[in-house]
Amino acid sequence: MVEEESIRVVHCGGSELNFRRAVFSADSKYIFCVSGDFVKVYSTATEECVHILHGHRNLVTGIQLNPNNPLQLYSCSFDGTIKLWDYLDGILIKTFIVGHKLHALFTLAHAEDSVFVITNKEKPDVFQLVSVKLPKSSSQEIEAKELSFVLDYINQSPKCIAFGNEGEYVAAVRDFYLSVYFFKKKTTSRFTLSSSRNKKHSKNNFTCVACHPKEDCIASGHMDGKIRLWRNFDDDKKYTYTCLHWHHDMVMDLAFSVTGTSLLSGGRECVLVEWRDAAEKNKEFLPRLGSTIEHISVSPAGDLFCTSHSDNKIIVIHRNLDASAVIQGLVKDRSIFTGLMIDPRTKALVLNGKPGHLQFYSLQSDKQLYNLDIIQQEYINDDGLIQIELTKAAFGCYGNWLATVEQRQEKETELELQMKLWMYNKKTQGFVLNTKISMPHDDHITALCFCNAEKSEIPTLVTASKDGYFKVWILTDDSDIYKKAVGWTCDFVGSYHKYQATNCCFSEDGSLLAVSFEEIVTIWDSETWELKCTFCQRAGKIRHLCFGKLTCSKYLLGGTEDGILYCWNLLSCTLEWSAKLNIRVMEPDPYSENFAAVSQSSEGSDLFVFKPNEPRPLYIQKNISREEVQWGVFVPRDVPELFSSEAHQWLNRSQFYFLTKSQSLLTFSTKSPEEKLTPTSKQLLTEESLPTTPFYFILGKHRQQQDEKLNETLENELVQLPLTENIPAVNELLHTPAHVLPSASFLCSMFINSLLLSKETKSAEEIPDDVDMEEEKESDDSDEENDFTEKAQVTNDPGLEEDIIHQLSKSEEKELRKLRKVDYSWIAAL
Repeated sequence: MVEEESIRVVHCGGSELNFRRAVFSADSKYIFCVSGDFVKVYSTATEECVHILHGHRNLVTGIQLNPNNPLQLYSCSFDGTIKLWDYLDGILIKTFIVGHKLHALFTLAHAEDSVFVITNKEKPDVFQLVSVKLPKSSSQEIEAKELSFVLDYINQSPKCIAFGNEGEYVAAVRDFYLSVYFFKKKTTSRFTLSSSRNKKHSKNNFTCVACHPKEDCIASGHMDGKIRLWRNFDDDKKYTYTCLHWHHDMVMDLAFSVTGTSLLSGGRECVLVEWRDAAEKNKEFLPRLGSTIEHISVSPAGDLFCTSHSDNKIIVIHRNLDASAVIQGLVKDRSIFTGLMIDPRTKALVLNGKPGHLQFYSLQSDKQLYNLDIIQQEYINDDGLIQIELTKAAFGCYGNWLATVEQRQEKETELELQMKLWMYNKKTQGFVLNTKISMPHDDHITALCFCNAEKSEIPTLVTASKDGYFKVWILTDDSDIYKKAVGWTCDFVGSYHKYQATNCCFSEDGSLLAVSFEEIVTIWDSETWELKCTFCQRAGKIRHLCFGKLTCSKYLLGGTEDGILYCWNLLSCTLEWSAKLNIRVMEPDPYSENFAAVSQSSEGSDLFVFKPNEPRPLYIQKNISREEVQWGVFVPRDVPELFSSEAHQWLNRSQFYFLTKSQSLLTFSTKSPEEKLTPTSKQLLTEESLPTTPFYFILGKHRQQQDEKLNETLENELVQLPLTENIPAVNELLHTPAHVLPSASFLCSMFINSLLLSKETKSAEEIPDDVDMEEEKESDDSDEENDFTEKAQVTNDPGLEEDIIHQLSKSEEKELRKLRKVDYSWIAAL
């Protein structure tokens, strides 16, 4: 039994990987990125997350390598601390308590005991760059209160701060101003571009800055897509700048290479541009990166680049502008229309991803599995263009079918609606488009659901729409003379007094269909499609509708817009109970009778877990989130838990996940998420080893077993192999003087034959010289039997291994006797 621990709300992944610039390790084997309250360590070769550095209590806002020890990493957070990590083992070394809210972190090689951070002043929108001295101490937690002011009135984004020429100066940009602070002179130079009052210069705003690592040169990016290279900025009057222009929209980030010979830039065009020798003509491009480039990083070794993108991914790029790895997190779409779903096959979380796509996301590994292109059209990045939106999706028949709805509407009367049915293909291990239905309804589709009953023979889909109808779609045979095929067709159309249909759902056994028409709930027989009964209430439109599960399958739950939760008994057709609850999310647990309902109040969101057969909740947790909870889903556990407390038993077989308005993915657990997300991260990595991946464990164990078997077979074979130093032919060959040896062709065959395993074991003394061929044939059978028994005795008695003497075959002995009879007296005459 699991010990009773308090259930708490934890981040379960899906945090932004593109919040800050990624950082490479010194040997380019690992890449570090902030992810909510954690720092994640990925392998650049395998894209696997090998460690999660957890210890901060708030959002991590900056990471940098320790310039004095490349195996250590600094991180800062909104919790006011700077932490030093050993990233190979995932161990926290020290914590420096600064006390102020930290927005960014910078390190310099010559500043051994100091780091630079961006902090708030008294006003929340005014930021300053300060130097923090890190005291040396043996204790793990140290207060770092010695701060030195460097620059004031700066932007909080670390892209607007850059150190140049080996740390001789620091450049900061904000609005139309460029400030350069020289550490040796302790002076500040300020430069101003034309303001936005002039229409010609309306987009001169600075967006980012980068400094040349070895020269006095500053590169700045601007809203109009231009890049300005500043020189001679140590003099306020003699400064100059040149312009590079390729981007049609704002420059999102800039980065110099390690040697400073090239400049990298990126923006909304989804193209990485490399400006070589800072020249307009020498440009190289890496196009079609998929989404807006937010950040650009360069490895200390100079062999790798990486770009962070707006769709929450990081692309690792070789020096020759060839993409080598993609680290994809949970895509944060503009809005989640489809809600949260679970793929019955992969147990992956499915929701809106890239525009026009469904993303399949693994909650266990906190990694995207793949994207399914639903709309199948090229996305055009234009703010004024009305895009096709993926609004609804549902899985059916245990993951064999997927239904999606997409729409586009420019005006109220111009609605483009399309429903697609996708069939799972076992050969390709993916979904293939089966049926496309244009304008399945005359107005927006509000809900769709499959009949997932085990006894259901024909796959059935129901759609509800604002046009006042619900339609039943069934799978039919669509074969012709050319091929066998199946397709979906409309089987029944139902309505109730032309009210708008808002929700629909099937009972657990598939015998009943519930469809809500505004304030009225209708119950239909799924075999004859006859209306059985109706439930009426006057508390607003039905927002949520769901049947009970297992022993509570006789109940129907409905939540209204006016904040009332109803429970009807289908056997007696009466209202069982009602409760005043402003429900925003209501989800059933597929493996129990439990329901999870999230209500919205002025203080935040509250969770209620209950069973339909009694109005008393099993579990209540207040203020699970300060912001609105939009979606929720129960995810089946791979290994069931055993909680002893009745209040916690609703988490035994499933885990509840919910998504907030800011698209933070949270869950309820008694364990910290880092204990579950990456079990491979607990394996300690050495400097030379590759990251541990699931394939590594499979192949590694397999190879170990093969090596063990090989060693066993070698040990057995060593007993039977001849000892070369005891072979007479070899001894004769080695000890005979070279000038009396016969020809090489004669010795070769004898030497090769002596290395082979012999079948006969009779010695030469037992066989006379004048033995004829008939006697040899008669003795073959007995020789083989003797040879078998002798070998058995040798293998059974290990003490005789040292006394094994190789026995020559009959042919070898004859050849040896002939060699001994050769007359060598002619040599004496020489």
